[in-house]
Amino acid sequence: MERMQVVFGHLPGRVQPSPVAGAGRFVDRPDDIVIISALRTPIGKANRGSFKDTYGDDLLSAVFLGVMKEGKVSPQQIGDVCVGNVHDSKDAFTARVAQFYSGIPETVPLYTTNRQCSSGLQAFMNVAGSIRNNQCDMGIGAGFEQMTMNKGLDHSLNPKLLGVEKAKNCLIPMGMTSENVAEKYGLTREDQDQFALLSQNRAAEAQRKGLFDDEIVPVTTTIKDKEGNETTITVTKDDGVRPTTLEGLLKLKPAFKKGGSTTAGNSSQVSDGAAAVLLAKRSEAVRLNLPILGVLRGYAVGGCPPEIMGIGPAIAIPMLLAKTGLTKEEIDIFEINEAFASQAKYCVDKLGLPSEKVNPKGGAIALGHPLGCTGARQIATLLHELKRRGKKSYGVVSMCMGTGMGAAALFEYPGPAQ
Repeated sequence: MERMQVVFGHLPGRVQPSPVAGAGRFVDRPDDIVIISALRTPIGKANRGSFKDTYGDDLLSAVFLGVMKEGKVSPQQIGDVCVGNVHDSKDAFTARVAQFYSGIPETVPLYTTNRQCSSGLQAFMNVAGSIRNNQCDMGIGAGFEQMTMNKGLDHSLNPKLLGVEKAKNCLIPMGMTSENVAEKYGLTREDQDQFALLSQNRAAEAQRKGLFDDEIVPVTTTIKDKEGNETTITVTKDDGVRPTTLEGLLKLKPAFKKGGSTTAGNSSQVSDGAAAVLLAKRSEAVRLNLPILGVLRGYAVGGCPPEIMGIGPAIAIPMLLAKTGLTKEEIDIFEINEAFASQAKYCVDKLGLPSEKVNPKGGAIALGHPLGCTGARQIATLLHELKRRGKKSYGVVSMCMGTGMGAAALFEYPGPAQ
């Protein structure tokens, strides 16, 4: 059976031509999926950061409340909620109680999804699908990860897995897939450290200038010291942004392989955080006179070899551009998750993207990578930066995924309200 490819903005289940009217121009439709609000918590360092003693449901509740407040909608207007998560063994429970903390009624359905590092983006797309299929007119796609408290689960493995090469390669630790990409594509240690340095410098400058402020929901929580004494703090900034030099990065030891090139300094940080996106059908947003922060214009996901899973964005972004009819030159910002400098730099180079268009406020190497949160976090970072620039423009969110996949979504900032 031939596989269908559907661009959002058209009827589900039917193959449609790209909704492009002229180069780089889309036709607005009443059934477009629009973003009303996209916010995130600050990102805390796992095990020793601001949220090490904060439960995932509290982080998630903060962003649920944040997007509803910013969007000026009531909890009763929410029609569906999907939450991305990777490691929480009770993720459905965590998300449901966060819903109740936020005042969203029990009658509103909620579920969780796990598509590895794309879970936050997939949750958003799932709710977009609910709206497209007329299940609801408005919903929340979100993601969270409390990596301090949830270290992942041990599972027994089918013995036959080891006899199937591709299946066996799904067991390769993520750090080793970074080493594989670096070796296969000739990325040196200095290449990776230079990329990491740029991420840190951009994030530090953005933080200093307050460029993250509009996308962050401050979180008041408690933190324990070594003696167990609790202190109440309000977290407003990401923990992971820190002064960095190339000399300091080059001194770090390889983290995954003797003689390797992947270190703690050129890898994403293990983190705690949450993000949420409030989305609706355009006709509903117009009816309620809600602000439109962005418009979903396309989505693509594809697979790649598990042992070099980091090349996923280089697979997914060309698929996305082909489906939507845009060229890479028409995209103003590419938010590409920096799981590792090796894979992120490979994708940037392979796609021929100008450095200034990629992660202009830094990426996960500096900000952190709470796995299930990241996709939704990237949407918030992207749309607020496009809004800050103040003109109609396009941006892409993309990431690689463990076991070998890549996803990418295209968003349009429609320009200042008339």
